[in-house]
Amino acid sequence: MNNPKPKEWQAQELSKHYIADYKPFNFVDGEGVRCSLYVSGCLFHCEGCYNQATWNFQYGTPYTDALEARIMADLAQPYVQGLTLLGGEPFLNTPFLIPLLQRIRRELPNKDIWSWSGYTWEELQEETDDKLEMLSLIDILVDGRFDLSKKNLLLQFRGSSNQRIIDVKKSVEKNQVIIWDKLNDGETYQEQIHKEKLI
Repeated sequence: MNNPKPKEWQAQELSKHYIADYKPFNFVDGEGVRCSLYVSGCLFHCEGCYNQATWNFQYGTPYTDALEARIMADLAQPYVQGLTLLGGEPFLNTPFLIPLLQRIRRELPNKDIWSWSGYTWEELQEETDDKLEMLSLIDILVDGRFDLSKKNLLLQFRGSSNQRIIDVKKSVEKNQVIIWDKLNDGETYQEQIHKEKLI
């Protein structure tokens, strides 16, 4: 696993504007029905990463205007709650993601935006202006590198217990990390079942 110094990894230099995949209308990458954009390129290289092919910044296909038009059309469907960014590392692909997110905010303001990132919230606060701008356009951030030693299949929308589901807007307002208020890990569910059996 790689741990960058603040502002060490520059998206403008690294991003090749490639995507690994686009999956519309799924239920696994966040709350509700979502359209998921998997970007290419990651330097964190977490042990046990489920998608190592996306470490390569030129894996997959180039991001195009035609794909963006499709994403916007899919997101416009009334049953779709929002867009999810995964990877790869979204925050190393800001050159084409920021314009997309700005367009969504303008044209589809009722849709929410989720993003996974190997960066922690605290690291992003010390990062480049483009990363901070992208963070400001996101509603929910799932932060932190995947840690194989903390892997837990019962966690909601995360792979390891060090990762957090963060409400970005509330965290900015309070100037501290505020966890998503709908968090419902399987551990909690298991504990409730156990207590009920004891009663």
